[in-house]
Amino acid sequence: MKKKLFNIIHPNRNLEPEAFKIPMLNISRFWVVLVLISLSSCTDFLTEDLKGTFSTDTFYKNEAQAIQAVNGVYSAITFVNSNNNIWVFGDVASDDAVKGGNPGDQSEITYIDEFTADANNGIIGNYWDFTYEAIARANNVIANVPSVKMDEAKRNQIIGEAKFIRAYSYFNLVNVYGKVPLKLFPQLSQETIHVPLSEVSAIYQQIETDLTDAAAVLPASYTSTDAGRVTRGAALAMIGKVNLYQKNYAVALTYFQQVEALGIYSLLPDYADNFKLANENTSESIFEIQHLTGQNPGEGNGLNQWFAPYTDGGYYFNAPTQNLVDAFEKSTSGEVDPRLDATVGRAGQPWLNGEIFDASWSPTGILTKKHQQPLDQISATLKGDGDLNYIYLRYADVLLMKAEASLESGDFELAGTTLNIVRQRARASFNGTPPADLLADVTSLDQNVLRTAIRHERRVELGQEFHRYFDLMRWGKETAEAALGLSFNYETNRYFPLPQAEVDANQAINP
Repeated sequence: MKKKLFNIIHPNRNLEPEAFKIPMLNISRFWVVLVLISLSSCTDFLTEDLKGTFSTDTFYKNEAQAIQAVNGVYSAITFVNSNNNIWVFGDVASDDAVKGGNPGDQSEITYIDEFTADANNGIIGNYWDFTYEAIARANNVIANVPSVKMDEAKRNQIIGEAKFIRAYSYFNLVNVYGKVPLKLFPQLSQETIHVPLSEVSAIYQQIETDLTDAAAVLPASYTSTDAGRVTRGAALAMIGKVNLYQKNYAVALTYFQQVEALGIYSLLPDYADNFKLANENTSESIFEIQHLTGQNPGEGNGLNQWFAPYTDGGYYFNAPTQNLVDAFEKSTSGEVDPRLDATVGRAGQPWLNGEIFDASWSPTGILTKKHQQPLDQISATLKGDGDLNYIYLRYADVLLMKAEASLESGDFELAGTTLNIVRQRARASFNGTPPADLLADVTSLDQNVLRTAIRHERRVELGQEFHRYFDLMRWGKETAEAALGLSFNYETNRYFPLPQAEVDANQAINP
């Protein structure tokens, strides 16, 4: 059954809690009115520490308020907010997609795709603000919940959830922008607002610290009423991912093995089921961002409209490339990897509503399919209010990261065996009996052959899930430049520029 909606209180970047909402479970409705900041005098306006009606003196007094606060942290990472444009960086900046949409619509995305975006680019600034909002809310929970009188295990769990989301947010920031301010405290003083840039290594260290703390206190699973909350498996998988990105392959492998040892994750029999409303929060989902349609204020997934064709009430952005389509394997008799038509809409194939896809719906003739719902679930007039969740971490992803970590640690046999688990599920998703040469097991134990196979598998298994660009970047200069072409120079384009507004406002950043 789909999640109930509850109202929560969340800390704003510069104030304490204000009213907000998130799709979650079994919490009574609650509204709070935020009162304007009061200042002691005009002369102190620019240097006065920030004050709000709801401070630690009036909030964070009981377990219910602590839960409401952490729910606000979850709300901050949903796709309800159109500024959550991680898809622009993960897909459009890669070789998997182009901007799409009408030529003049959201033109700043084109500059990101062409690596000509400057510090005033709106997409770059909006994603920065969006992500630091989540961090600010997490910081308030981490700072204030320890003093709440409540069940100790529940208190530790709430803090662990906030630390995971702070780590997740910083992981995205450091991979989009590189060096960023490491803000770890509530934004209530000049010292906590004006924070200098930290080195990438220091940011990764803090990410891993937060995730390790989270893994120690989070439960392995929840009842259905709390589906969507962060689990120990999610924290362990993220620690493995963080180490993989830093090329600590042997360490990463141990964490992926810990995720497996929990014994609660498995691949769904049919690949396409991962992206259907009826199959949310399944055994393959390790960390899934929740959405719910039909609420006021809205809590629906806006990706449903960003990516849909105009005939469905959408804007047809994030248009997949032919290069991505061509990456999916075919048999000698022409049958294609079944993951292709679960990933994209293309000419001659059924679309979500049962009709045949029309290539005129997209500037590339192809549209992404994974984040959309058919019209019998979400009508064209309500297209931006989808209730399909976004899966950030799937078990298939963990298996492929495990294969990569195994390979780079020297265990070629384990790498191949793990890779083939993912391929076998893809093969089993074929409608009917698959040809013998479609998605056959990779049997080579040559390191270079396996490396190419694993990287290829990540592209097709995780296509249009916003991971491709970040994979290319971590694989290094040669791989990234070969994939992205002459417009991309690894030394100058590896990271996107810091928003000019942040450089101007943050007195601790040296331009």
